[in-house]
Amino acid sequence: MKKETRTAVFDDELRVEAYRFEGIIQPFPNHFHEYYVIGFIENGRRSLSCGNQEYMITKGDIVLFHPGDNHACIQSDEGTLDYRGINISKEVMRNLAEEAIGEPKLPCFSKNVISDEEAVCYLRPLHELIMKGSHEFGKEEKLLLLISLLILRYGQSSKDRIPEYREEIEKACDFMEQHFADRISLDQLCRCVGLGKSTLLRAFTRSKGVTPYRYLESVRIGKAKKLLEQGMSPVETAMLTGFSDQSHFTNYFSRFIGLAPGLYHDIFSEKEFAKEETPDE
Repeated sequence: MKKETRTAVFDDELRVEAYRFEGIIQPFPNHFHEYYVIGFIENGRRSLSCGNQEYMITKGDIVLFHPGDNHACIQSDEGTLDYRGINISKEVMRNLAEEAIGEPKLPCFSKNVISDEEAVCYLRPLHELIMKGSHEFGKEEKLLLLISLLILRYGQSSKDRIPEYREEIEKACDFMEQHFADRISLDQLCRCVGLGKSTLLRAFTRSKGVTPYRYLESVRIGKAKKLLEQGMSPVETAMLTGFSDQSHFTNYFSRFIGLAPGLYHDIFSEKEFAKEETPDE
């Protein structure tokens, strides 16, 4: 079986994160991210669920996830997954959209899975340039061309994504994002938004595609990523993000991100060390 490798790089110039998975058999449970994900299936065949849709993704497919899109995938054959992904924050995406089409609005894509050879011609070399640390202006050019193409071909109005009980659901999200490090109960969440338990659970899950508790877990993982990137140890990070213990944190982080928290921490620590070792010009 092909050896499993996982690498991730943060590009300071573009302010995006790129990662590369090879030989992966790990399933990814239902979860979401707070950023956009543009991914490319280099090899393998997986069953993907996103929102209320089921897809069979295979070599050459591009996946597009908005912030908050719940998704899960599992290998559908005996092979492994080779995957390239780019994570883009909402702030950076808004700026890219303004540069690409003149409107500083967050794009909303009509499809989560596409097959587009022209988009691949931008995405794959862009990913390779980021992974090797290139400083060529062609890197930014490819990113802008990719975003422009995706918005023009697959962009749609965001009005259809407004859910029932929108204000209450957003209030629940805000509460969890502010108190993610605390022990939160469902009773507490319901009192905060003024909805009954069953109403909140149905409306929240229908809107976000995940339960409130899974949303909270994903928020905690997102906060943990930022702390690890800043150099905080996995042990301290687990304590500050509301996980009950280190093993619980390691298990969830690895399942959702695909990298163990220690490895993720080391990637960014090595990058900072390399900066310190580089003499000033």
